[in-house]
Amino acid sequence: MSDDDIGESLKNKIRQHEDNLKFLHSQSNCLADSILDFQVSLGRYYSSNVTASHNGNGTVHTEEDTVEEILKIENSAASIFCWLKANNQTASLAFAKDAVGVVATLARVESDEISRTLSDFLGLQTMRAIVCYTSEGVNALEKYDPDGQINSNAGLHGLGSSIGRIVNGRFVVICLEDLRPFVGGTVANDPQKKLAIPKPKLPNRECPAGFLDYAVNMIHLDSSNLSFLTATGHGLRETLFYGLFSRVQVYETRKQMLDALPCIADGALSLDGGMIRKSGFFSLGSRNEIKVKFPLISEESDLPQDYIKAEDEVRKLKWEKYKIDADIQREQQLLDYAKTKLTSEA
Repeated sequence: MSDDDIGESLKNKIRQHEDNLKFLHSQSNCLADSILDFQVSLGRYYSSNVTASHNGNGTVHTEEDTVEEILKIENSAASIFCWLKANNQTASLAFAKDAVGVVATLARVESDEISRTLSDFLGLQTMRAIVCYTSEGVNALEKYDPDGQINSNAGLHGLGSSIGRIVNGRFVVICLEDLRPFVGGTVANDPQKKLAIPKPKLPNRECPAGFLDYAVNMIHLDSSNLSFLTATGHGLRETLFYGLFSRVQVYETRKQMLDALPCIADGALSLDGGMIRKSGFFSLGSRNEIKVKFPLISEESDLPQDYIKAEDEVRKLKWEKYKIDADIQREQQLLDYAKTKLTSEA
């Protein structure tokens, strides 16, 4: 092929990429307009009818908000996993049937105050941890070369590379079958199957003032996660969340938490920012703004069907826009490459 033919072929590719970008941008803008229209309607409904829990900015933190915050941290294992799941590409993953999800998406809480408190205790790395059912799923996430180096073309690293993302640094993976579950049983007739942990007692045998509950019992599981069982018959609260929170106690204020020190062994939290990691280990200072946090409990059971359908439509539109925006990014990279190659051939 002559230089002129190569040059003409590159020009055709550039025109094709430019046309593709124009079309994709048009689709993305249309979706953005549709999402905005739905959100305005939903916002009007909430402002006049819904008495759901709100955060300090007056907005409801949903599971979609949590996932969006995870996706923003592009070169992370959790972000790649959520992207693949959102794009229905997990069917081809070796760990697909074994992966339960990301910690931050597996539970909800009653208020943003509780969400910030529990999320701050776990920290960003744990909130983004990928949870697997068995060690087989854990092993499928990362493969190694004979010399012990990570194989960047296999597992989650390879899948990340295929969509232009690289897993930076370490990431946490939790294997449910390896966790020691809580064996004290659950509260009788409790729909959330909360753990039957006795309330803390001061030396005078009284429950400390301001004690709200154990952190592990302050999370809310939806129906699918509530019915989840490991091979040994234990649920997510008994395994994952007991493993994360143990018997950490939650108090209304820092002062009440400190007054309860005689009966705190596995740590404690207060809704105004106090934190004791475990007996004798205090975390001082002010807490940072938590981006990846537990979503709030949905009020769907009290909402009309047309509202629920509108929320579902917004979710679908957001995922569709995210996929198109990812296509735009890849198409732009191809266009830039073709332009650079044409310049070098000139």
